[in-house]
Amino acid sequence: MLRFLRPRIARLMGPTGRFLHRMGLSANTVTLVGTTGVVVCSLLFYPRGYLYVGSVLVTVFVLFDMLDGAVARAAGSESTWGAFLDSTLDRLSDAAVLSGLLLWFMGEGDDRTLAWVSLFCLVSGFGVSYVKARAEGLGVNCDVGFAERSERLILVLVAAALGGLGVPYALAGGLWLLAAMSAITIVQRLLETHARLTTPQRHAGDTGSSQG
Repeated sequence: MLRFLRPRIARLMGPTGRFLHRMGLSANTVTLVGTTGVVVCSLLFYPRGYLYVGSVLVTVFVLFDMLDGAVARAAGSESTWGAFLDSTLDRLSDAAVLSGLLLWFMGEGDDRTLAWVSLFCLVSGFGVSYVKARAEGLGVNCDVGFAERSERLILVLVAAALGGLGVPYALAGGLWLLAAMSAITIVQRLLETHARLTTPQRHAGDTGSSQG
């Protein structure tokens, strides 16, 4: 849904990326620092109930992690390995955020229902990413979905921050919405991949018959 904003965000991050490059930071270093910050803050603050502070700090490191592409462009060193590393570590960041919330609900938060919802969001988040990666591995584009990573991450961080501020039902509502969005996105991507993997075969057969 936020796909159309990516070119604008890339332009906005260009100056900061060039600054970090002049400081001697590589794109992979930026990725590693961002991911480490997200994981540490998520597992340090969320389980202790510091939902607002944790969300603010996680957001800072998420924004820092988003600069890796700008640094790579500034250095002229965009690579397949860098893209692979970034995508892989994104999964760890997402898992850490939801794991931190899961630990909170299993502990002081004392809400087994939301603990299960958090677990579902964690697993379905991996499912959303895997379906797309597997489809692309088979040579078809699966860049569709109601909720990509950006939307899911924004939703859970905003919900956690509002929950930490004491806004009633903000965290519960955000997690239930995230669970629904993730499930819908998996279905969308499965249907899209099925269509792309089967339709070309029928078209190929139709083309062969007409030419013969």
